[in-house]
Amino acid sequence: MSEPTIQQLFDLSGRVALLSGASGYLGTAFANALAEAGATVVVSSRDQAKADEAAARLPSPGGAKHAGVVINQLDEGTIVSGFDAAAAHRGRLDILVNNGHAASKNDWTGVTSDEFNQQLANATGYFLLARRFREHVVGRQGSGSIINIGSMYGVVGSYPDAYEGICNASPVHYHTLKGGIIHMTRHLAAYWAKDNIRVNCLSPGPFPSAAAPQAMVERLKQKNPMHRMGVPHELKGALILLASDAGSYITGQNLLVDGGWTAW
Repeated sequence: MSEPTIQQLFDLSGRVALLSGASGYLGTAFANALAEAGATVVVSSRDQAKADEAAARLPSPGGAKHAGVVINQLDEGTIVSGFDAAAAHRGRLDILVNNGHAASKNDWTGVTSDEFNQQLANATGYFLLARRFREHVVGRQGSGSIINIGSMYGVVGSYPDAYEGICNASPVHYHTLKGGIIHMTRHLAAYWAKDNIRVNCLSPGPFPSAAAPQAMVERLKQKNPMHRMGVPHELKGALILLASDAGSYITGQNLLVDGGWTAW
């Protein structure tokens, strides 16, 4: 058998991907990456119109027909109906990117128990989507790749002085959530490898949107060996590595794309 070329390894032509939270700041880059690599992309949002708009914006180099579905990862009913609609779009799913996130901005000084628990429920949604994806792949005797979106803040704590006097601290329940997602990734990878399903985590470092306080961003730059923030397209290569055959022997890993943040 001839050795595949690098172009073949990264090519997603013929694959179908489901991406949750596709209309957000990083979700848009993830959706574009999958589409540019040749995949048919089913994007989800809590709002059907937003999902449809996100799907309509995607490139289609090979003529893929993208689609939008409704999934709220805090609502099990929409997880079931949205996943089933995504799988029905092309009769199969090969890739799942768990990116949807319901945010909460209160820090440790003000977060309520309900807010804390609701934030952790994002991990429940990731798991329920992943389990349904596993059942789908096993049922058709195929193979699949799951990519959970974590964060550098699932690995390290935040610097209090980066936020002090400017805005709330990085939320403690967000750190708890992302740390749990990273470890859930390892656990599921160990159990599902025999099912030909790879499970990995992609953890972005500092990728603030334009809405982030500029004074905080300037402080964050000084905490990073590269002394700058990331921009969304810098996550695209890592995502396609984990989604494609280029990552066929990678499972149970947490890939940090953080400009060196966790190196010191």
